Amino acid sequence: MTSSPHPLDHLVLPTINIAVARERLGKLGFTVAPDARHPFGTENACVFFPDNIYLEPLGVASREQCQRSVAEGNVFVARDQAYRFRIGDEGFSAIVFGTDDAVADDKRFRANTISAGDTLDFSRPMRMPDGSEVTAGFRLAFAADLRSPDFFAFCCQRINPLPTDRSALERHANGVTGIAKIAISAPNPAAFRSFFEQVVDGPKIVDHSFGLTVHAANAAVEILTSEGMEAFYEWPVPAEDPGLRARAILFKTRDLSVTSAHLAANGVTYTRKNNRILAKPAPGQGALFAFEEIA
Repeated sequence: MTSSPHPLDHLVLPTINIAVARERLGKLGFTVAPDARHPFGTENACVFFPDNIYLEPLGVASREQCQRSVAEGNVFVARDQAYRFRIGDEGFSAIVFGTDDAVADDKRFRANTISAGDTLDFSRPMRMPDGSEVTAGFRLAFAADLRSPDFFAFCCQRINPLPTDRSALERHANGVTGIAKIAISAPNPAAFRSFFEQVVDGPKIVDHSFGLTVHAANAAVEILTSEGMEAFYEWPVPAEDPGLRARAILFKTRDLSVTSAHLAANGVTYTRKNNRILAKPAPGQGALFAFEEIA
């Protein structure tokens, strides 16, 4: 794994119910992995891509267990519970970067006063398409900006890697092959340049008229003004909140006609913006999903 800048690893999408997310993502043409439960009260049903990035729809399996985990200092659950309290049970709460050394990331976050709390080590079983089960282990280092209570980021180190052959889970009926960009809104993107420099660990950052583009090792993170969100995603977000809010995901697809045909066949409403298809958030889909033909 490239150590600097870090690669995008996965995206956390809170949902009111994993079954709702599974149904919605299926209609959108994604292959969804079997449900998996965390040891601290949450659960997920992930969508994996060949570029080693994945979506993590996140549900609450046990509210009581989540409350105990928060009391014990679990940052992941605490941030999820806070997001649901402030924003609701559907959304896009966090972006995650891969790392070989979460301890080093945690030290850097603390030195730059963006640590969101103690690191978290955990493991969980994962069922593969052939019915076999493996144990996946993770170490997480958390970062947050106090000016943005509804967004956080973390670095994820895989202690024992997942099986290399996930091809059955990485094939999607909508033709999607990976993720190209993430869009985050902020009235003043420049105010958060330092935060992303530290989280992504030395990325190339490009300034433009609509904000900043942060280049991770394998994808880009755009921090956009409301005008930028409207220009690229036809989504003029409110400018009253001065913090960061994760809003949209741009997927790479081999053939946009395959994508549009699948969405239409499943009754998914979408619009077109230049060379992109845009599907607005819906129950089980906490972000705007954009699709573009990208090699």
